[in-house]
Amino acid sequence: MDRLLAFDLWGDYAHFRKHYTTTSPLTFSIPPRTTLCGLLAAIIGLDKTEYLSHFSDKDASIAVQPLNEMKKTMLAENLIDTKKSGKLMNRIEQRTQIRFELLKDPKYRIFVHHQDTSIYLKLKEMLEAHKTVYTPCLGLSELLANFKYVKEYDMKIGETESEMKILTALPKKNLIELSFQDDSEYLSETMPRNMLPDRTITEYSPVIVERKANPLKARVKKFIRLENDEAITFL
Repeated sequence: MDRLLAFDLWGDYAHFRKHYTTTSPLTFSIPPRTTLCGLLAAIIGLDKTEYLSHFSDKDASIAVQPLNEMKKTMLAENLIDTKKSGKLMNRIEQRTQIRFELLKDPKYRIFVHHQDTSIYLKLKEMLEAHKTVYTPCLGLSELLANFKYVKEYDMKIGETESEMKILTALPKKNLIELSFQDDSEYLSETMPRNMLPDRTITEYSPVIVERKANPLKARVKKFIRLENDEAITFL
C-alpha cells in the first residue's frame, strides 16, 4: 500500500533511555524507531512478545518530526524493591532514589508506512477513532501519551541533488550535505534502529535533529515528498 499515515503524539514528560546510561538515566531527544514500533503495536493490540517481527525496517517505515522545542529537566524518582516485599505496598522498605533526565512538553508528528495492508488499515482505523488496545506511553509506563490523527498522504518517493526542507529527524546515512542555519541548534544522537523479538538490538543509526524543532535544510539521497516542497526522511 503506497500510503502514509500522519498523527501527532505528545505528553507532559517523556523518557527515551539512552542505552549507555545506568544510575542516572539520560534520554534521547526524540523517540527511537524501536520505541515507536512498540507504541504502534500498543495502539493496534499486538502482543509485546511478537510485535517486533511485524515492524522490521522491511515491513514498516517511520519518520519523526519534532513539533516542540526539546527541553530537558532532571526529576528524582523512588524505585522500590517489590521482590522482597511482595504485593503489599505498606511492607516495602527498600527504596532507591534515581535522578531521571526527562523531556518536558514533548510533541512529535509521526509518519508511518506499512507493507502489510491489514496492519496499516487497522492502525488508520484506531488513530481516526482515537482508540488504543493498550495504553500508549512516552518511554516509561507512567509517562502517558496522547495522540491525534492528522491525515493520510500518497507515498511520493523522491531522489534529487537539490536542497530540500526536511521536516523530520535525518539519519546520517541518508545525508549528502547539511546547510547550517544561524538560528538553529543541531543534535546528533546514535539511536537503536532495529531490535529482535528477544530485545537484542541489531542496528544503531546516527540521527541529526534540530533542537528548536526547525526544519533541516539539506541535500539527501532519498526522501518522501509531502506538500509545498516539504519532505520527510525515514529513521
